[in-house]
Amino acid sequence: MIEYISENLWQLWAVVAFICLILEMTSGDFFLMCFAIGGAVTAALSPFTGFYVQLVIFALVSVVCLFTVRPVALRWFHKNDPDRVSNADALIGREGRVREAIEADGFGRVAIDGDVWKAKSASGEAIPEGTNVTVVARESTIITVK
Repeated sequence: MIEYISENLWQLWAVVAFICLILEMTSGDFFLMCFAIGGAVTAALSPFTGFYVQLVIFALVSVVCLFTVRPVALRWFHKNDPDRVSNADALIGREGRVREAIEADGFGRVAIDGDVWKAKSASGEAIPEGTNVTVVARESTIITVK
């Protein structure tokens, strides 16, 4: 068994690369992808080198990928923009329609793209049902509209 594994270490490195790719799909931060690349390169070169050389190749390729491939991938896919809005913050500036009338100094419901949000008026005035409104702020799950 040990002899088979030592003669076919490329399979071990291929499994390492595959597992790292699967785990990368759950995180999406391109960290484990670098180890998957290191495993794939090592699997390709393993028939020509010894085990300790393979460990060095895996470590070197993985570290080089961490400093070269990962920053490029993050910039390309995540757009590393500190001003990038996501999730509920992307609602600010969007338009919606009042589903349940917003009472003066109270709450109502506003539909935006099929989602219904608890809402309050920015001015504190009542807003009747069916009125088109614009989201100006968000606090937790309550939006402020005008």
